[in-house]
Amino acid sequence: MKKVTLSSFDAADYLDSEEAIAEYLNAILEEDDPALFLTALGDVAKARGMSQIAVQTGLGRESLYKTFAPGAHPRYETVVKVLKALGVKLTIAA
Repeated sequence: MKKVTLSSFDAADYLDSEEAIAEYLNAILEEDDPALFLTALGDVAKARGMSQIAVQTGLGRESLYKTFAPGAHPRYETVVKVLKALGVKLTIAA
């Protein structure tokens, strides 16, 4: 029997366009799970380059990784800085 090797899935590998990022974040928002949203935001930051996001936000790269770690509870202002650095925004619709 042949041994099958699977690689782990990393969403950041597929977030290669503005459209893909917007669709991904919108789909995650529909899940209504704040922890999942933070994970997705971390995926997008990783896809764009965590070091670049750190420079743009004025936050340390290590602290950004901690911000998106499972169980983290980042401040709203941190999330807003990251969203701005990523060039995306949240909108509210009725």
